[in-house]
Amino acid sequence: MKAVVYNEYAPDDNYAKILKVQDIDEPKPKPDEVIFTNKASALNYNDIWGMRGVPVAVPLPHVSGSDVAGDVIAVGEDVQNFKVGDRVVSHSNLACRVCKACTDGREFDCTRRQVWGFQTGPLWGAYSEQIHLPEVNVSKIPDSVSYEDAAAASMTLLTSWHMLVGRANITPGQTVLVMGGGSGVGSFAIQIAKLYNCDVIATASPDKLDKCLELGADHAVDHRKDDWQKEVFKISKEIAKTKGEAPGIDIAFDHIGQTHFNKQLTLLKYGASLVSCGATTGYDAQIDLRHIFFKGINVLGSTQGTKAELDQGLYWMGQGKLKSIVDSVYTFEQAAEAHTKMLDGKFFGKILMKPEGA
Repeated sequence: MKAVVYNEYAPDDNYAKILKVQDIDEPKPKPDEVIFTNKASALNYNDIWGMRGVPVAVPLPHVSGSDVAGDVIAVGEDVQNFKVGDRVVSHSNLACRVCKACTDGREFDCTRRQVWGFQTGPLWGAYSEQIHLPEVNVSKIPDSVSYEDAAAASMTLLTSWHMLVGRANITPGQTVLVMGGGSGVGSFAIQIAKLYNCDVIATASPDKLDKCLELGADHAVDHRKDDWQKEVFKISKEIAKTKGEAPGIDIAFDHIGQTHFNKQLTLLKYGASLVSCGATTGYDAQIDLRHIFFKGINVLGSTQGTKAELDQGLYWMGQGKLKSIVDSVYTFEQAAEAHTKMLDGKFFGKILMKPEGA
């Protein structure tokens, strides 16, 4: 079968040099595995990290990709819940399922956890014509949800749902700040917060502000301005007047990191939460600790989530309450172009790749 393969790293981000469409062996199902076709797969920033070889030296030769949807074509003898013809999507959190964290329902805290398609291999990721995964890492797609939307949701919907629902314990009526609302996780965060009837202030670059509003954000702010946080606080004061509450933010949803972290802390109310799943601008954030201890702020880390949380998000997609935002679709042969676009950041939502003819 065909797959997008690289045999060396590209620390200079020269993807055209290393990404090649090659023939690799078709998978045969282990007793607990499901094999399905690739109808659509989605890019993530960890694909970039993998090709750079930092912060994780991924196995070589490597097939990237953690999000993929398609049709089941074979199942192992021990598989109970899937049959040939089922429409499915990947759940990329590979956990041991037997440790204390896993059996406590926290497979995202498993010390042996791996992100499939990023840390796994050689040659085990989504950018291939056929996929093999353990049954516990596959979810059924609601009939009303397309392969493209399911692939675009797999990791980003899971991450956003776990951040807001699982970690920050979002409740109706809160004021939620979504940083980077134009990203995959940000676009779902806006929608999840509105599903909970919250007031949503989204930040984005100027060209993405209107799209954040179209997604449901009540307000949109250009976070490239030096004083963006003053505009956010001014908006929160107006929202607070309608509720008879103190101004400020109840939940800050962050994946930007270093450049905007401390300013988010200044915006939080007493007892509020900042939940972070990443740091695209850098990890070395300067923090004024007074905002944390004096206001009793919760700083929460978050990574991926449980399969149950993915299924919850897919359910609401099936009900038409959440939707994926697909920016563009490329073929495997256009893999270098697709990843360059992701690195440039000039997109809204998710970038997809498909095999020829999918």
